[in-house]
Amino acid sequence: MFPREDSLTFIGTATTLVRLGPFSVLTDPNFLHRGQWCYFGQGLFSRRRTEPSAGIADLPPLDAVVLSHLHGDHFDRVARRGLAPDLPILTTGHAARRLRRYGFREPVPLATWSAETLRRRGATLTVTAVPARHSTGALGRVLPPVMGTVWDYVPASGARGLRLYVSGDTVVHDELREIRERLPGIDLAVLHLGGTRVLGMLVTMDDRQGGELLELLDPAHAVPVHFDDYRNFTSPVSNFLDVAARRHPGTRVRLLRRGESLPLTDLARSFAPE
Repeated sequence: MFPREDSLTFIGTATTLVRLGPFSVLTDPNFLHRGQWCYFGQGLFSRRRTEPSAGIADLPPLDAVVLSHLHGDHFDRVARRGLAPDLPILTTGHAARRLRRYGFREPVPLATWSAETLRRRGATLTVTAVPARHSTGALGRVLPPVMGTVWDYVPASGARGLRLYVSGDTVVHDELREIRERLPGIDLAVLHLGGTRVLGMLVTMDDRQGGELLELLDPAHAVPVHFDDYRNFTSPVSNFLDVAARRHPGTRVRLLRRGESLPLTDLARSFAPE
């Protein structure tokens, strides 16, 4: 079901399986089935409209989970019951505290610009927390903290690695400029879209903001996720594809079907270990 070689497989919502050398890492696990209710927080519910391409039982052995924040479409009741309690979960401090109460023994809280390095068979995968905001103003203050992440993979050979960015549920804001300043040369950006609004304010990027973020970060490649799985995702991904082609044609955007994998072997362009 999942390729053995370096790849990113889109499972659904913001859930992907990333395989880099000896590492297998899951992002934002959402395994609810079509028609099941999801609780987003702040009294908001929605039925899932799509079916994930895989379940927890289908996954290979995992080295870690990278969780951008604790909302029901990113860590659901299926994940809470089905993931191993000793699995490292790299996430925000807010989510780490909740996960410990749920019985998970290895949450790793990451403050912005802090990092955690996984090591296996001579290879390393360093995950750095980078700025993200679910919204701005008063609404942003009541929503849970969110983190984006930049992943730097270096194979055991020490050859040029891969730099991957996962946005998390952020809207575009000034602090995102720091990502390109501190960690330039992103090979692949995974963008959480959907254009979700609460009280009329964006809480995830719409097509316009997605295009703006491509301009800010200048990734070589991009994969949109988190765009049609729930009724409150209202910005069509087709709009983003049009905006991206117009505003930043230098980024090659790849739209993956659920269950489809993007090979990562030949994507590295600029990150080299120091």
